[in-house]
Amino acid sequence: MAARDRIVPIIVASPLFLQNLDTSVMATALPSIAQSLQVPALHLNLAITSYLLSLAVFLPVSGWLADRFGARRVFCWAIAAFSLGSALCGAAQSLEELVLFRILQGMGGAMMVPVGRLILLRSVPAERLVSAMVWFTVPPVIGRMIGPLFGGTIVTFSSWRWIFLVNIPFGLLAMLMAWLFVDAGNEHRRHESFDLTGFVLLGLGLSALLGAIELAGKSMVPAWALWVAAGVGCAALLAYVAHSRRLTNPIIDLAILRVQTYRATVIGGMPLRIAIGASPFLLPLLMQLGFGFSPLASGLLTVATAVGALGTRVVMAQSIRRFGFRPLLISCTVLTSLFYISYGQFRADTPHVLMFITMMLGGLVNSMAMVAIQTLGFSDISKARMSHATALSSMGQQLSLSLGVILGASVLTLASHWNGNAPGQLHAADFSPAFLVVGLLTMLSLLSFVRLSATEGQHLR
Repeated sequence: MAARDRIVPIIVASPLFLQNLDTSVMATALPSIAQSLQVPALHLNLAITSYLLSLAVFLPVSGWLADRFGARRVFCWAIAAFSLGSALCGAAQSLEELVLFRILQGMGGAMMVPVGRLILLRSVPAERLVSAMVWFTVPPVIGRMIGPLFGGTIVTFSSWRWIFLVNIPFGLLAMLMAWLFVDAGNEHRRHESFDLTGFVLLGLGLSALLGAIELAGKSMVPAWALWVAAGVGCAALLAYVAHSRRLTNPIIDLAILRVQTYRATVIGGMPLRIAIGASPFLLPLLMQLGFGFSPLASGLLTVATAVGALGTRVVMAQSIRRFGFRPLLISCTVLTSLFYISYGQFRADTPHVLMFITMMLGGLVNSMAMVAIQTLGFSDISKARMSHATALSSMGQQLSLSLGVILGASVLTLASHWNGNAPGQLHAADFSPAFLVVGLLTMLSLLSFVRLSATEGQHLR
């Protein structure tokens, strides 16, 4: 594999590193930020939610901007906006300022990831796409690995403001590397008119639906208001479906869902992605609240899933060549389901080595499934429609991950009530039903994967 084919995936995956680092560090630093800004810690959910809503609003426009102004240029703009938002967050003197600057961060984040994936898909030849996708997964995994430790260290020994300011040098380096190594000569420029109605409908639908999901169960908004928001979100998304069918060039062309491999991995892979969103939420709670482990001990154990994901680079290309996409997707989905269910069988006295190895293997098969999905899903999309495909895929992924968190929290709450616990109290026994539901949900992805042809993606092997 050419050196450039390794460098470009790492460069365009650097935004995922920044996002994963930012998210995990932000969660660690919430108590310190609340104390510094003199606001209740619960109110800082607004800083997280504002980023999510900004992400939802501006994700649909990423493809149009990339086609209109060039993917490399928009990619650098997005990193610049994310870095500027980070710098301003680090200087925020009130909750209102922090929320405003997180919105700017979200604008950049909404364009960084789908446009980065677009650059990768357009710049790497099909026969080297599997290896490139594996390299694409390395930076975000590293971000997940070091995030909690990094955040805890900064909060302990310095000011919380550095959790944002540290994004600036990373962002500047990513912009420089993109400008030097990403070829802008083969970009597909189009000058289609901007679908303002579609942008409004998608932005309203995604922000209302994701906002309702994010705020569910946090007692910040009345339950009826959340149901109204969810209803408005679903209605706006349905209106967009009808609207897009009447246009030749909608902001997101849903006709790409007619491509079987793309539909199977985006829609069919949604249960798998929902489970992926639930697992990182459930595992730290199990370790700390269920078993009483310290945050450090919990982090050192749960990092096993990221260690396993790094191992994908060693086995993925050979596995694809030997077994093909369909058998690999089916087997990895089944194994992922079984590993999730096995997490619910952990006990406080389970040997730590056994827990680490189990989570590491779970992280490996989980990552292999996701690399296969990301590679096969775009294999039959034309380059002219690739910007629509990456934007729609990112929207589905964001929705799935958010649903995963709310699913995990909901099942935990029901299990706790069923077991007769006091409100707000969790015990180790409450987690087994949650992991069982998550594991069984993963199996639903098989309904789409078994319909794939045995020869799908053969040109990528």
